Amino acid sequence: MIRCVVDDLAFVEADAVLRPANDRLEPVTPGAVRLDRQAGSAFAAECRSAVALDAGSAIITRGGELAAGFVLHVILQDQDSAASPDLVRRALAAAWRRASEWGLSALASAPIGAGPGLLDLDDAAVLMTETLLGAPEPRPSLTIVLEREPDRELVDAAVRRVLT
Repeated sequence: MIRCVVDDLAFVEADAVLRPANDRLEPVTPGAVRLDRQAGSAFAAECRSAVALDAGSAIITRGGELAAGFVLHVILQDQDSAASPDLVRRALAAAWRRASEWGLSALASAPIGAGPGLLDLDDAAVLMTETLLGAPEPRPSLTIVLEREPDRELVDAAVRRVLT
């Protein structure tokens, strides 16, 4: 159901990748900025045309030039709310619901909510796992994509703790 790999999220085969964003679908992490570059100009144009969204929600767009056909934007902040663990939890729950509604069975993501001033990798992995376990059936598979092997090992251990 959940596996952890070292790879580049833009090239991971999946139905959709999760992308942390603000209420205007602007990227909120360096990894999301890199993902946007790889997704190309049509993807960027689609993101620019979005209306303001509420923090804690999720929306799907086409994946542009990514290996995944779709991008599931996880809205972590808006003009009234900054990212918080509760907001990340709500946004992930919304993402899993959207994936179910769209029939997406394979998702890939960097650790959502991890970064300076918010969650460490371990906490982000636990939150992703807990919320996925509470997702509607059928639950999608999730590949958590990391940039370094030590991070993969840490996240994999956190996921296993929740699953056992």
